[in-house]
Amino acid sequence: MKLKDKVALVTGGARGIGEAIARAYAAEGAHVVVADVEIGAAEALAGELGGQAMAIRLDVRDSGSITAAISSVVSRLGGIDILVNNAAIFDMAPILEITEASFDRQFAVNVKGLLFMLQAAAAQMVRQGRGGKIINMASQAGRRGEALVAVYCATKAAVISLTQSAGLGLITHGINVNGIAPGVVDTPMWDQVDALFAKYEGLPIGEKKRRVGLTVPAGRMGAPDDYRGVAVFLASHDSDYVVAQTFNVDGGNWMS
Repeated sequence: MKLKDKVALVTGGARGIGEAIARAYAAEGAHVVVADVEIGAAEALAGELGGQAMAIRLDVRDSGSITAAISSVVSRLGGIDILVNNAAIFDMAPILEITEASFDRQFAVNVKGLLFMLQAAAAQMVRQGRGGKIINMASQAGRRGEALVAVYCATKAAVISLTQSAGLGLITHGINVNGIAPGVVDTPMWDQVDALFAKYEGLPIGEKKRRVGLTVPAGRMGAPDDYRGVAVFLASHDSDYVVAQTFNVDGGNWMS
């Protein structure tokens, strides 16, 4: 098993891609920490995973919540070896209708929360002195602009940039920081995305989802399980010489 006895913390780990990664890590022998604002869902998943899996309530917007989460994991499991920064939120609006509240909310979770979660986990890894792996979930939206999705695109572009900077800054401590950029993925978040496109583009519910699936060169939207392999690779010794990269896993939607 590639991750035997490693301690892996997955933010936003109760559903969607986070859940798929948590399950993959448990299958590879890791002690998985399911961290989510929805503690009931996190506890249910941790219970399924068994072993030394645990659930913690985590709000990445709150520095106190981040500190408490790291402390709880270290106290119970002895340290942290892998962080998956997966927690994120989505909103959209035409440029002329973007609100300050929506901007602040998206950047608070997708950028500020990701950065300070990374910082706290990295500091613990440095104290441990055995290196570690940090994986930031970006998006194909961070590779380009979209007329209705300006703020979300900007947050994910920031994730890619922070992954590069943190990767360069932390590899001297033996900490590899890399990212994954999903394309369109059939998760509960996409129901929200679809509804917003329906609102702003005058489409029936489900039509945008159908259309974007057809545009993917692989012929379908992604599924959460499509991210298991790359997430295990980036968390394992197989990626020890991979630094500051963001991998497109999107069925061929974006090439870079």
